[in-house]
Amino acid sequence: MYHHIRVAAYEPDPLHGPWREEMKVLRLGEDLHAELTGMHAEADKNSVHPHRLPVRRLNSLLQAMAPGVIATGRNAGTDGRLPWLYAREAVPPDVLAPVVGAWAAGMHREDDDSEGADLEERLRSGDPAETVRLPHWETEPVDLAESVLSAGGTADPAARLYSLLPEWIAFRLATRTFRTGGTPLHFRVESSGDGARLVSWPPQRYERRRQTWYYSACLTITVHTVPFAPRFRVHVSTQVRRWATRLDVRPHQLGGTTVLLDAPLPWPEGPDRGHRLMVNTLGYDRRSKELAWRRHSPAPLVPELDIVRNYPRPEALFSDPERWINGSGDVAAGIVYHPSIGPHEVGPGLMPRERADLDAWVEEGLRPLLARVPDLTRVSRSNTPALLPRSGAGRVPGVRDAQMALQRRAALTRALNGRPLEIDVFWQSPETRAALLAELPKLIGLPAGQQVPSADGETWQWQCEGVDIRVRARPAGPLADALPTTRARGRLRAVRLAEAIEGRCGLVADRADPLRGGAGVVITEIAGKERFAAVPDSDPKHALRIAWARQGRLTQFVNSPDDTDSALEHRARWTWLDAFRQLGAISPPAHRVGAGIPGDLQYAALWLVRHTRKGPTRCPVHRLVAVRVRPGDGPGVIEGWDAERAEWVPYPKLLLLLSQAREPAASGGKETGTGKLVDDSAAPGGSRPAARPGVEQDRQRETERQIRALLFQLRDRPTLLLADAGNLRQCWPGLRNGALDRDMLGFGAEPAQRHTLYGHDLRVLLVRDANARGEVAEWYAHDTEDGVGFAEGVWGAADTEGRVFASTASKPHTVAKLPKGLMKLVPTAQGRTAPGKTAWNPGQLEITVLGCLSDKALTDSGRAGDPPDRPAEWATLAHQLRYHDDYPPLARPLPLHLARLAGEYVLPVAGTK
Repeated sequence: MYHHIRVAAYEPDPLHGPWREEMKVLRLGEDLHAELTGMHAEADKNSVHPHRLPVRRLNSLLQAMAPGVIATGRNAGTDGRLPWLYAREAVPPDVLAPVVGAWAAGMHREDDDSEGADLEERLRSGDPAETVRLPHWETEPVDLAESVLSAGGTADPAARLYSLLPEWIAFRLATRTFRTGGTPLHFRVESSGDGARLVSWPPQRYERRRQTWYYSACLTITVHTVPFAPRFRVHVSTQVRRWATRLDVRPHQLGGTTVLLDAPLPWPEGPDRGHRLMVNTLGYDRRSKELAWRRHSPAPLVPELDIVRNYPRPEALFSDPERWINGSGDVAAGIVYHPSIGPHEVGPGLMPRERADLDAWVEEGLRPLLARVPDLTRVSRSNTPALLPRSGAGRVPGVRDAQMALQRRAALTRALNGRPLEIDVFWQSPETRAALLAELPKLIGLPAGQQVPSADGETWQWQCEGVDIRVRARPAGPLADALPTTRARGRLRAVRLAEAIEGRCGLVADRADPLRGGAGVVITEIAGKERFAAVPDSDPKHALRIAWARQGRLTQFVNSPDDTDSALEHRARWTWLDAFRQLGAISPPAHRVGAGIPGDLQYAALWLVRHTRKGPTRCPVHRLVAVRVRPGDGPGVIEGWDAERAEWVPYPKLLLLLSQAREPAASGGKETGTGKLVDDSAAPGGSRPAARPGVEQDRQRETERQIRALLFQLRDRPTLLLADAGNLRQCWPGLRNGALDRDMLGFGAEPAQRHTLYGHDLRVLLVRDANARGEVAEWYAHDTEDGVGFAEGVWGAADTEGRVFASTASKPHTVAKLPKGLMKLVPTAQGRTAPGKTAWNPGQLEITVLGCLSDKALTDSGRAGDPPDRPAEWATLAHQLRYHDDYPPLARPLPLHLARLAGEYVLPVAGTK
């Protein structure tokens, strides 16, 4: 058993002292900013933000083509006095002027680039009488460890470090060679928003199925904070970056894929030469009806700066990606692979040994400026709750399955509370129907002979020990067909989709039988979502969920056998388990934490559903979902908060209520002839659309009001409130790391208050995962003998004063048989097929015990004589809530898992009148 885990995170080393780097800094200056904004306004007369320059493409171009540029500053397109460029050495005027001129020309139509050419000549001239000149570079010391402490003791780094420091670290590491198995890997820098990536280049090759597949090592570098930690962290995560060598899609199906361009700089030798890959986006342009460079890609401007070399055109790159990844002349380009464009024989992920080797290489390259954060150690041996014993040596086969079936049936009986359960199965393949009907009695332990057949051969009924289940199976017919869509000019996409949904609702109403006082569930076999990808908004899944909810029925879907690789029996099993979950027939197993947890504790979980106009119904919505779990309370153990009626309702009723929301008829936008919605507030020149004044503040106030009201409803017994900080902090800013303080809750602009004011026995736990931004560091277990591997448990470190913990679950069964030392980047002779393996490391779930009954909290609330909480016990409880007999370890504690999945029913439909 491992007793320590190591996280791939680093912090400024206090033993090193101040960390200041002399950098060249360039500001646009007021004159040049005024000139460029004037050109922007002239090129785009419809812009509502003429003073906000669309500088993202210019920044990308400068990072790729100007030697020495490390990073670009924030908001430089809005204010010419702010730092624009950070560089190791000043970029010469004869380099900077053509880049700015080419970018300025790109703001105008392709047949009118005279403005950009004129600007380039004026910038090159050096004439003292010229009013527009390139600004002078300034030398400034930049503190790369600059931060302040929040009131709660959390480090708050300077805003510029989120982009500047990852780039600086990436270039530092790119100068070094990583060697594995005697083979060297060289890295290039890829800029990535508020971070940076290192990509091994040229890619590795893997021969499989008479084809060459390409892949690289990829390291993502980001800056983050940890609650109550006095120094910020730099996280370095490791992945496999796969490259596309063929695209099994048609051009019009390519929404947007990343392309990294490797091109030599057309300028004299400079620092960091050859260390960067240029980031572009390739996709189908529905206006021009052809493939094009999109999303501020600098690729279209590069040929203007370098007329000697041959650069790939979008259609050529799409038709023959392998040619360009191998290079044409001294120019190469790689299309980043995504599963939507076809199969790939290289598996994702790395195993712990290879992660550890890369991590050690990073640690060596960052000394002495950054030091690794301390290892985490176990805080509890109680890793799991009271689960049923696993089958194994000495155990009678089938006993555990029988016990689990009895548990499910008891939970279903409790949830139904004497009502019959009516299930409709709409199938497209006989195999799916047969699998569903065979799996149901096995899952809930219905004895043989209890089935009551019907004369029509469509209905099956089981009655056993308080459970009355009636299943009717019929062909799906047109119910599962693609939604009919239109592309009428001048009509909003959300409205057209709403009309298609209403049409499917009418079809469902014609097929639905009235419920006879029981609970209703509909299971529909539909094609995989890839079948509907060619026609936007044609997937019927969400329309069917809305339609059946109007009939009072919950819904579950199963994919047709031709659209999935998983076994039919396995899919049928999970279909029923999810149906049971929607019925509320699930509860957390008894915990094994100890006497420090109150016996009558209830759990409450909050989840914020956020849909934009790209959401499932093309309607934006923000909705708070709250779920309450009361173990051992009999019927209604799982409930949801009905905000409209201000009451707790059974979980199935919550799902149906969430699906009934409607939105007013959409307005304030226009639609192009291609069916794409264009917000009137968007700046076509490339600026980000501005939010409507006060909208975010109104959402925040309303969400916080609802949370306060919910806390009042939970005061009757000890409560554990669970919230996902990454999900909720947008509308509850008091959950941002810099705003956190131990045993305090903050709402709005008011000072934070003692959390016990919201509940005498309230505890508040925040969880956070990587959140697609590397917010929580990767990890691997290790021992004193250089062994590495996996480990499950609850872990803590001394420097967080016992309030922040890590929860790690067991490894997935898919990697259980893979050796921990599997090497994919440079396979050994014994592991030639290693690149084809899929490796996956369990993620770390960060648990912050924000509010508990600490000594100070008890004293402040007049209860100094009561025994204080041990934060580690509450973190262990949250960890154990991730486990259930029916599931592999959940990504989040069960109550939070239920709240998040309830969000699938938040499907607002636009008004059509």
